Amino acid sequence: MPVSLMSISIGDTICAPGHKFAFEGIPTFAPEHFARIKPVDTMKRKQFLKGITQLAQEGAIQIFKLPNSGMEEVIVGVVGTLQFDVFQYRMKNEYGVELRMDMLPYEEIRLIDEYPGDLTDLNLGSDAELLEDYRGRSLLVFSSFWAIDFTCRRNPGLKVSEIVVAEG
Repeated sequence: MPVSLMSISIGDTICAPGHKFAFEGIPTFAPEHFARIKPVDTMKRKQFLKGITQLAQEGAIQIFKLPNSGMEEVIVGVVGTLQFDVFQYRMKNEYGVELRMDMLPYEEIRLIDEYPGDLTDLNLGSDAELLEDYRGRSLLVFSSFWAIDFTCRRNPGLKVSEIVVAEG
């Protein structure tokens, strides 16, 4: 069966039929640095979306957005700050998009496992923000480890967990 090049994406493997094999996944770590990004030129939206999507698929960055919002502005998470420089360089040189990047004070990220109410009603201070990842999972980012406990105490029934190292 012929394979269309349009159906192949980063991480796919092509082989002869009947051959079985398995690759170990690429580890993905929880980001520790975050920035709100958007294109300087709003007319480059298509290139912006293509670039952030492809770089996220490669594992160079992790992308998040505010719940119920579009992708005009996204939150990028990285493990090390040098990744921001590489990200900006690649967006400009490979996709022709200059970025406006505002660093955020967050250092911790947690998955929301359980909350009895509507997530938009969470009682969050300036040290926490509700986000959604590309899989549609709800997450919270925090400015400090202390802010995690404080936020959970302010929101009875809120259960969060660490993002474990995942195999891509």
